[in-house]
Amino acid sequence: MATMDTKLNQLVDTVWARFQEWPGTKRFLIVIGGIPGSGKTTLSLHLTAALNARWSSEHFGSPPIAVFVPMDGFHYTRAQLDTFPNPAEAHARRGAAFTFDGEGFVNLVKRLAEPVTESTETIWAPDFDHAAKDPRENAIAVERHNRIVVLEGNYTLLNIPPWSQIAPLSSLTILATVPHEVARRRLAARHLRAGIVDTLEAGDRRAVENDLPNGDEMLANVVPGVDVLFESVDEEGWGS
Repeated sequence: MATMDTKLNQLVDTVWARFQEWPGTKRFLIVIGGIPGSGKTTLSLHLTAALNARWSSEHFGSPPIAVFVPMDGFHYTRAQLDTFPNPAEAHARRGAAFTFDGEGFVNLVKRLAEPVTESTETIWAPDFDHAAKDPRENAIAVERHNRIVVLEGNYTLLNIPPWSQIAPLSSLTILATVPHEVARRRLAARHLRAGIVDTLEAGDRRAVENDLPNGDEMLANVVPGVDVLFESVDEEGWGS
């Protein structure tokens, strides 16, 4: 079985070859989706760093070509969840598709897909403050020189409106895959580290009752024609 680094290098080669043929007036939008715990964020961070390293080796001194924009910044805030028809359910199900501002994320992708010109201004995106457990506005800058944007999230490849508008705007789609038992173990540990739960058992319960059903919904409704399947396995530095 190929190591994760080998798989990453192969993916970087694929992306780089496609990017070389991409029009200079458009950003290359890489859309990564997958179930919670599938290693999407880890893959996105490694891929962004590897693409910037490749660019730097060929264009020494130039600013980074790639930037990472996760979907997590489009969580509804806890105050917004309080206004839902069933606030208790909204908080308990945080992470489900309906607890995200899908329209807001789609609008961001549409802006990123617009032609890049000399007058193109910086586009700002939110990220998620895990300490505050809420989004943080204008935290990620997508500059004019960022010709590659790595977009990642649970529902980026969901074939249900408004999410279904994302794939047609993308340059390359990647579905991160992982066995459910691996995702379950990762999620339980992640929830404990983040302070969402007090015990590993409670983290496992949240994974089983919320995260994995959300992932099953995504897999049952994934957009057709995904370009790349990237299997994430348990290996140090990946998916944790």
